[in-house]
Amino acid sequence: MDADGIKAMLRQHFEHARTDPDRAHAMYTEDAVLEMPQSGERFVGIENMREWRANYPAETSFDFREVRGRDDLRVTEISVSYDDGPKAFGLAIHELRGDRIARETIYYAEGFEPPEFRAQWRAMPPR
Repeated sequence: MDADGIKAMLRQHFEHARTDPDRAHAMYTEDAVLEMPQSGERFVGIENMREWRANYPAETSFDFREVRGRDDLRVTEISVSYDDGPKAFGLAIHELRGDRIARETIYYAEGFEPPEFRAQWRAMPPR
């Protein structure tokens, strides 16, 4: 699956995660695994993933920055905002089986202002 296909699946997921959990999770295999190393959590099976996301207590909004990869591996750069708060930046690693995600690993981090000392070497201004 190409980058546009992955973006389309993720958009569908995030647009429907709370309102239509079945549609939102159609991109996963039934035995999919989701890991969040920063919290040490692992969710096994689409049913577990669907249920906790359907009950998530915050409103979220996502921006997709870039999708890269090849064969059955894609890396997706995103930013997320919770309840209209500041953006956190994330990276999701997607391992595919056919046209569905079999394993997803997600990392998030808060943004920060870039140090001025390295401005002269930047290829582009900060986002």
